Amino acid sequence: MVTRPNSSPILDADNAEWDSRQRLAGAYRILDHLGWTETIYGHITVRVPGPNTHFLINPYGLRYDEVQASNLIKIDLDGNVVGKSNYPVNKAGFVIHSAIHSAREDAHCVLHTHTVAGMAVAAQRFGLLPVSMPATGFHGRIAYHDYEGPSLNLDERKRLVADLGDKKVMILRTHGLLTCGNTLEEAFILMFRLQRACEIQIAAQAGGTALVTPPAEILNRAASLTDKFLTAHDGQPTGKLEFDSYLRLIDHKDPSYRN
Repeated sequence: MVTRPNSSPILDADNAEWDSRQRLAGAYRILDHLGWTETIYGHITVRVPGPNTHFLINPYGLRYDEVQASNLIKIDLDGNVVGKSNYPVNKAGFVIHSAIHSAREDAHCVLHTHTVAGMAVAAQRFGLLPVSMPATGFHGRIAYHDYEGPSLNLDERKRLVADLGDKKVMILRTHGLLTCGNTLEEAFILMFRLQRACEIQIAAQAGGTALVTPPAEILNRAASLTDKFLTAHDGQPTGKLEFDSYLRLIDHKDPSYRN
């Protein structure tokens, strides 16, 4: 175990966990840079490498630009803090993220946002429309979950999981967007494309004219080709090239997230 400098109680973490902490803290800074924040709310969680089912979540009360590797909180699936922390955990974040982490072995990372464009599409009866190239890549690949009020009821977890099924992308009606991935980088690139699709949809609808949607066979082909595109970067894991490009930008702006 190696002791790291930090802004919270002394943290002992092995190298694999420390690397996960740094990349997750970097992800929070990336979302802050992109403007995908809502004061102190919203979450990105990552499962901690190792035999225990623990995951990392942001400290409740800090802005995304204040998140550092050392102040991320490690919790178990019951919401108990593992180790020490100066901060509490947002219960709503625990409800949503623990539901998916506990039910899906492939959900190493869960990313949830409350962006204006995402919530605007979540407010629409027909959800995401196939009116842009990013949107067509999600054809047949989006789950929907009906609003039950703020996610404070543990009983909602079973309905969240049932609605998500085996998909990696979900629109929470009246609420926001959610993606999960085998890696942090996969969840990020799925959210990037989903957010862009929502922004384009709202902009296109503002034009006030009928929107063009491709026929079903084109949508099926586009979604299949998108699946291949996202995994065809010279053997690089899905989303890693895109994520790393933003992480370099954050390192240039403010590398304090690594502390």
